[in-house]
Amino acid sequence: MTTTIERKKVLQIHPKDNVLVALSNLAKNEKIIFEKSEYVLQDDVKAKHKFFTKDMQPGDEVIMYGVLVGKAQHLIPKGGLMTTENVKHAAEPYAFRKVNYEWHAPDVSKFSNRTFNGYKRSDGKTGTANYWLFIPTVFCENRNLDVIREALHNELGYAVTDKYKRFAHHLVESYKKGENNFSGSIDFSPPEHKNARLFKNIDGIKFLNHSGGCGGTRQDAAILSKLLASYADHPNVGGITMLSLGCQHMQVSDFLKDLKERNPNFDKPLFIFEQQQSKSEEQLVKEAIQKTFEGLIELNKKEREPVPLSELTLGVKCGGSDGFSGISANPAVGYAADMLVALGGKVLLAEFPELCGVEQELVDRCTSRETAQKFIDLMRSYDALAHQVGSGFHMNPSPGNIKDGLITDAIKSAGAAKKGGTSPVVDVLDYTEPATKPGLSLVCTPGNDVEATTGKAASGATLILFTTGLGTPTGNPVCPTIKVATNSSLAQRMRDIIDIDCGGIISGEKTIAEMGEEILEYCIQAASGEVIPKAVQLNQDDFIPWKRGVSL
Repeated sequence: MTTTIERKKVLQIHPKDNVLVALSNLAKNEKIIFEKSEYVLQDDVKAKHKFFTKDMQPGDEVIMYGVLVGKAQHLIPKGGLMTTENVKHAAEPYAFRKVNYEWHAPDVSKFSNRTFNGYKRSDGKTGTANYWLFIPTVFCENRNLDVIREALHNELGYAVTDKYKRFAHHLVESYKKGENNFSGSIDFSPPEHKNARLFKNIDGIKFLNHSGGCGGTRQDAAILSKLLASYADHPNVGGITMLSLGCQHMQVSDFLKDLKERNPNFDKPLFIFEQQQSKSEEQLVKEAIQKTFEGLIELNKKEREPVPLSELTLGVKCGGSDGFSGISANPAVGYAADMLVALGGKVLLAEFPELCGVEQELVDRCTSRETAQKFIDLMRSYDALAHQVGSGFHMNPSPGNIKDGLITDAIKSAGAAKKGGTSPVVDVLDYTEPATKPGLSLVCTPGNDVEATTGKAASGATLILFTTGLGTPTGNPVCPTIKVATNSSLAQRMRDIIDIDCGGIISGEKTIAEMGEEILEYCIQAASGEVIPKAVQLNQDDFIPWKRGVSL
């Protein structure tokens, strides 16, 4: 016997809201009955967009997620569509106030005795992967890294581009034969022997190509040094090869100083090569490859072992967001985050421009006045810097966000904050500061997808849950990134990059709690190497250092 699920047409996220969210496309003049009230739509309302539950006068407050998210710019009739023309961003002011925040932790009895198979490091940290990392001190060494990547990835079994090379070869051969149809049948899956890695216990060889290290300000170089040190110290990294030119702003000595300050007990293999001290470029590259190969042999002896879930550090991120992000994927990820906090783990919520409008809630959840004040100071200084160049957090939503229902930054932020769950905020971290306390920490990064994931990994995230409503290929070199779709249409259309489908929440087939448990279960498997997230399979190794300029 099959159960027919009646799909709701609209949703009110919070009882205080004066807008309803369309869960499917609705037509002008259509009658919508919700909670015994009737609404006649004044416009077509596409799925993910909102319409008003009452007449709105100019200056009236728009409430969504129970908070102020905008103000009406002119008369909007009941049943009218919310647009960028009739609503502009607005958010409540915020300040520290003593609040006795009470958190109701979720039931974690199903997971209380669970473990994952991770890589334990000598400093007590645990990785979810075992990577060898190549770091350039300056952009001048990027080409040498590219040469080394090509050599090692192909020979050691980490390349994912073979199928595209064979596809291009197929096109060339077809052209030579005079064929007009280039789409002939060919198996583009890699041969079996190409999938066989030489080193079974090494999950990848990663490369941090970047555009910094020289030419910018000395402050940029100093921040980059701390960032690169944080990646070398990352629990998922087992060994490092560094290539330096020699004359750049960011000196090797600066990096070593930052590394020592971050972890006085750092003892991973670290091989450093300086090109201006080498006899030739060929010698530099050959020596780097040979020494790294010897290091890989030793690192391959490291094996996974069971560790408690409290050893996980989970970064939560959204990108390519849509009007369903704050309804399905983000709260489901937030539920998983709450479960991990209840189990003693760490959760990192970043993207400060996408916390605009929910600052007061986060301030009230801070466990100390000092923590709350640090968050307030970082938010205000960041926003002030944006205003100095004629921008601001209110200009954060992208055209894709707006097209799919995120009309103001406060709407986007209120939904984005759901990823962090509801647990107390135990710490606030500036860019590259490491997470040391169990529980939820806020990390100062831009909202920009890659800059944010780069910053989360710098603070110690060993897995990243990345929600998306539109689809994005973002990943991270050292932190496995798990893509969570807000809707089933996206999950089916872009199944090559999506790992988890939260569309069942929209259709009513699953609850947020059920989906949250599924997400945590997937995280345990990914942390153990039992499943490989799509971003990892595709080598989506995105890395963009933040120069602390204006980036939203």
